[in-house]
Amino acid sequence: MDLRQLRHFVALADHRSFVRAAEAINLSQPAFSRSIQTLERDLGCSLVERSSREFRLTGQGQLVLQHARRLLAGSQALHNELVQFNGLTGGELQFGSGPYTAQVLVPEALAEFIRAHPAIRTGFHQGDWEQLAVWLKEERIEFIVADSRHFTGDPQYQVQLLRPRRGRFFCRKDHPLAGQTGLKLSALLDYPVVGTRIPPMIRKILADIQGVTDFTPSVECAQFDAIRRVVMRSDAVGLATVEALAELVEQDSIHLLRFVDIPADDPDLQVQYGVVSRPGHSLTPAAQAMVRALVEVDERLAG
Repeated sequence: MDLRQLRHFVALADHRSFVRAAEAINLSQPAFSRSIQTLERDLGCSLVERSSREFRLTGQGQLVLQHARRLLAGSQALHNELVQFNGLTGGELQFGSGPYTAQVLVPEALAEFIRAHPAIRTGFHQGDWEQLAVWLKEERIEFIVADSRHFTGDPQYQVQLLRPRRGRFFCRKDHPLAGQTGLKLSALLDYPVVGTRIPPMIRKILADIQGVTDFTPSVECAQFDAIRRVVMRSDAVGLATVEALAELVEQDSIHLLRFVDIPADDPDLQVQYGVVSRPGHSLTPAAQAMVRALVEVDERLAG
């Protein structure tokens, strides 16, 4: 067993096809198949259920995949730390972001990081908190910047808090709700709501205010630009953080809705940003620099 074989096996698991995996790593299909067969022989077990019509890993294959991801991540982390030992002149950084932080904070901080460290190859992976937690556990990413309430208090995670953010509902300027006063949240029952995946604790509060069993967007989307475009071209009502909407408000291109039954400064309705990492695992120099950029931009955005 060597790292090359493990990379091939991870590619197979990710692409779920011998042909697609071989193409992805630029290897002939026969050579790729021999590499997997050699790994199975060295480990003394079958990794793929070849009798199944659908691609499926065996129980041992699932176990090997978990360890393979950790071993490859550890190898890459060692390489990064050695390359970056005397300065950020090479290597890579992989981190994750939730949909809210990806609207403004992460792009602004990433721009600062790239200007200061152009030689670092950076992977910015967006997902919901459950997917991000899996990637962090598998060591595919070094840290997460997202709503930290899913991780706070869990000993599996280390959380560095950033500023909380308020969310607002918004619509196009000529929307039927735009000119109304004294609105209650129940008014949204007549219109589709478009937004990112809402944290469960916020969903419950909004559902109780609205008098329904649950509050979920009619359309869930992780990309703010897509949410904005849908809102501007339909009767849908969007939901985003205040800072993500600031530029549109300055341009007077949207209308911010105010609901009399939603407390303006309820901390439970705010998204608590934070940087989440694994306790006992030191971040690479590149990751530390990116976290510093996030903290600095977070403070700047407060103004």
